[in-house]
Amino acid sequence: MQYFVTGATGFIGKRLVAKLLERKGLVVHFLIRKESEHKIAGLREYWGADAAHAVPVLGDLTARKLGVAAGDIRKLKGRVDHCWHLAAVYDLSADEESQVAVNIEGTRDAVEFAKAIGAEHFHHVSSIAAAGLYEGVFREDMFEEAENCDHPYFMTKHESERIVRKEARLPWTIHRPAMVVGDSRSGEMDKIDGPYDFFKLIQRMRQLLPPWLPAVGLEGGRVNIVPVDFVVEALVYLGHKPDIDKHCFHLVDPVGYRVGDVLDIFSRAAHAPRMNLFVNAALLGIIPKSVKKGLMAIAPVRRIRNAVMKDLGLPEDILTFVNYPTRFDSREAQAALDGSGIVVPNLKDYAWRLWDYWERHLDPELQIDRTLRGTLGGKVVLVTGGSSGIGLAAAHKFAEAGATTLICGRDRDKLDEACKAAKARGCQFVAYTVDIADIADCDRFVGLLIQNHGGVDFLINNAGRSIRRAIESSYERFHDYERTMQLNYFGSLRVTMGLLPGMVARHRGHVVNISSIGVLTNAPRFSAYVASKAALDAWTRCASSEFADQGISFTTINMPLVRTPMIAPTNLYNNVPALAPEQAADMIAQACIFKPVRVATRLGIAGEVMHALLPRVAQIAMNTSFRMFPDSSAAKGDKSGRAGLSPDAFAMQQMMRGTHF
Repeated sequence: MQYFVTGATGFIGKRLVAKLLERKGLVVHFLIRKESEHKIAGLREYWGADAAHAVPVLGDLTARKLGVAAGDIRKLKGRVDHCWHLAAVYDLSADEESQVAVNIEGTRDAVEFAKAIGAEHFHHVSSIAAAGLYEGVFREDMFEEAENCDHPYFMTKHESERIVRKEARLPWTIHRPAMVVGDSRSGEMDKIDGPYDFFKLIQRMRQLLPPWLPAVGLEGGRVNIVPVDFVVEALVYLGHKPDIDKHCFHLVDPVGYRVGDVLDIFSRAAHAPRMNLFVNAALLGIIPKSVKKGLMAIAPVRRIRNAVMKDLGLPEDILTFVNYPTRFDSREAQAALDGSGIVVPNLKDYAWRLWDYWERHLDPELQIDRTLRGTLGGKVVLVTGGSSGIGLAAAHKFAEAGATTLICGRDRDKLDEACKAAKARGCQFVAYTVDIADIADCDRFVGLLIQNHGGVDFLINNAGRSIRRAIESSYERFHDYERTMQLNYFGSLRVTMGLLPGMVARHRGHVVNISSIGVLTNAPRFSAYVASKAALDAWTRCASSEFADQGISFTTINMPLVRTPMIAPTNLYNNVPALAPEQAADMIAQACIFKPVRVATRLGIAGEVMHALLPRVAQIAMNTSFRMFPDSSAAKGDKSGRAGLSPDAFAMQQMMRGTHF
């Protein structure tokens, strides 16, 4: 028995040919373009077949009779038992012209070729998309009843079936697979579409939220998902059944799932928050199409929509299919498969394999160089306050990644010591002495940066000072607020605004501002420090909006407590968990690589949410901690004493062990 297959290099086609070749003595002729001849050896290896059983036929799907040479047509004439047509554009986002050329005209060319070689049977692998957006249950014997086929993919799949039904003039069978996902046994897949479009969103939820937290999902319409191994096994089995001329089989899951159920199944597979509360996606349909079209004509609305979809990792037209209205009857296919042992596995049983394969092989992040060297290699990076603590740890990472690393500080001796340490590690810093809190010195410094380096690509505003003192202890110390604001806020602004014109001219640049978790939690005893950082946060939000279309991005890191020289005078901090400078430097490195708008710990986010939703409760909690943890001896002016923990404070510290403030 001999076969001819189009689309043999595709996801389903490769597996179909492999399944066919399991039959001893069978020969498969497969269409392949001249430009793809180099793939032949790899295909035969995948199929485990030699040249006598896997025979390439050069041609082109978009040419008449598939562009196969007349001599090859004569060789095949009268020898092919089954002609399988799988070649098609399966990408819903593809342009209409290419879909018409391949899905419609390509099918017509395949039908003409099958007639030319005298094939005994023509198998057209279509799709449930041929039904369009039919409202209700679509049976296997239905075709003309399809409706709402405006989308190019639906339209071309429907019209390709029409060609087979009207023009074949030889026995034919149509197979309509549902949404095809990876292998249920290995998870293997070669592209991202369908439910995979939501995987990035699920992954982000897992990264940001604890798995026990209930999540809200869309209920949506019913979607039908089948694994590729079921589709291939069903195609081969049904294709060899007698009396299937002019039959159409739905290769679908007879159960089907709502969109919300599918998202919940994959959320469980990913160990992300479960979607236990569903919002009916039909609510999205209450807005008239004319209103939606009018809104999309407004440029800012389009930008916002595109930004949101990009941020969530969703394709632009995904919302069109959330309320998918069609269900598919498959009684004829089920009856034909009865006794074969070929059944659709339960999605819950193999969803974890699909997720695992996607995360290991298909996650788009894997294709992007997310290393620090790939991001910063050859770039100019400035770290203010880079002679010690967080800044020094970050500077070492940047220099080791191949960046031209500039550090600055007030103490020349500390800067020289930092440069010596860098040299010992096989890298180097360029150090500048500057008092950022002094406007004239800061202007001089920025001028040197532009003169010597042409500006910077990455700016890390790390220099700062912290004061832990209650307001009632600060009535006679207004200068605490002034000097903190001068460095933490005005100093950072002077450097940033001095370097921004160069970034705008180059249409690229990233600014990382080291803020504090205290801005999110409104930590008592830090009024001077938190106010200065909050001012910087607010300025950054304004700047982000103004420079969003000029290639300049900003990240605010609400840094938790870090064990650095800055907190050393407060002995109380010896009793609470804190990050090491190297861990804080990792957060800065990730901010440079991924350029998020904000980086914050779960504790910080929880504090911000509490202040937003339950402000009175948040005040009580903060007041309790305020009374529980007194001013340090240094803040009280007593440099000889040591602040200890009360029993209540010690109990709270033990309860929060492992939580970084």
